[in-house]
Amino acid sequence: MGQGRPSYRATAALALACSLASSPAVHAEDWPARPIKLIVPYAAGGPTDAIARLLATKVGARLGQPVVVDNRAGAGGTIGVDATAKATPDGYTFALVAPGPLVGMPNLMKAPYTLGDLQYLTLVARIPSVLVVNTKSGIDSLDALVKKAKAAPGKLSYSSAGPGTTPHIGMEIFDDQAGVSLLHVPYKGAAPAITGLLGGEVDVAMVDLLPVLAHVNSGSLKALAVASKSRAPQLPNVPTTAEKGLPGVVMETTYGIVAPKGVPAPIAAKLRDAFIAAVDASDTRQQYLLQGALPMTSTGSEYQQLMQAESEKWRDVIAKAKITIQ
Repeated sequence: MGQGRPSYRATAALALACSLASSPAVHAEDWPARPIKLIVPYAAGGPTDAIARLLATKVGARLGQPVVVDNRAGAGGTIGVDATAKATPDGYTFALVAPGPLVGMPNLMKAPYTLGDLQYLTLVARIPSVLVVNTKSGIDSLDALVKKAKAAPGKLSYSSAGPGTTPHIGMEIFDDQAGVSLLHVPYKGAAPAITGLLGGEVDVAMVDLLPVLAHVNSGSLKALAVASKSRAPQLPNVPTTAEKGLPGVVMETTYGIVAPKGVPAPIAAKLRDAFIAAVDASDTRQQYLLQGALPMTSTGSEYQQLMQAESEKWRDVIAKAKITIQ
C-alpha cells in the first residue's frame, strides 16, 4: 500500500501547497489590479496629508492604478497606524506616517501595535523644526533667547500642539541642552499653538518649518535657528542649532511609507520604487521646497532603524521630563 500511487487526498494537498507557495509571485506579477489605499493618520489639510496627496498622484500614474488617500485621524495618529498594521498584507493598504504615532504615542500610552507590527518601505520627506519667536518680542538671536531664559527661569513660555507632541519634545530637548527652564503652554493642535505665538500669548516655539515659513518670510515671526544638522534651503541665512553650540537639539519630522507586515517582497519593492521615483522627480522637489520639506529616501531597514532610535530618544525625554497625556 505504501509503495502504490499517492492517494487523491495527498495529491490534492500537494497541489494546494504548491499553489500557496507560488501565489505571492503570481500576485506580484498582476499587482496592482485595483486602486491602492494610502492611509494618512491625520485630518485632511495638514502637512502629512499634503505630502501624501502630492506623491499619491505620481505613484498612481506610475503603477497604472489610483492611489486613494484615506484620512484616519484620531488618538495622535494611532487609529490610522493601527488600521494599517491590522490590514490584509495583500499590497493594497499602505500608510504615510510621521514619527508621532510610531515613536511618540507608544511611549505615552498603551498603543494597540508595536514598531515590529509594521513593514517599512522607505522614507519620503523630512521637515526640520525651527525655533521661532514673535518679532515684537525683541529676541533677535538664539544667544539672546538663552541669556534671557537663564536670567528669569520659568518666565519665558513656549507653545506646543499638546503634551508629547513634536514641538513639546523638541523644546524639552532644548531646555536640557541649553540649561534653561521655559514654561510649557500646550494648545489643542499645531495651528492654535502658532496662533498663540503670533498673538504674543507665548514667547517661543519649536515647530515644523512648513506652517511658519510664510510668517517668517512676512516678518511676523523670526527664526532663530533650524533644529537640524544642516541649514534649510528655504532659510539659508538662519543658523542650525549645532552652529550655535547645541548639537543635541535636533528635531525633524520624517515621513515614510509603512505597510502591514507580510506584504510580498516583490510588491513591496515595486511600490517602494514607485515612491522613490515620485520623490526624485524635479517638480516634486520644487513642491517640497514650497512646503518647507526636503526630499529623503531610504531602504526599509534604514527607515525601521531610524524609528527605533527615535523611539529610544523620545522615551528618554518623556521619562526625564515626566510627560503624561491628560
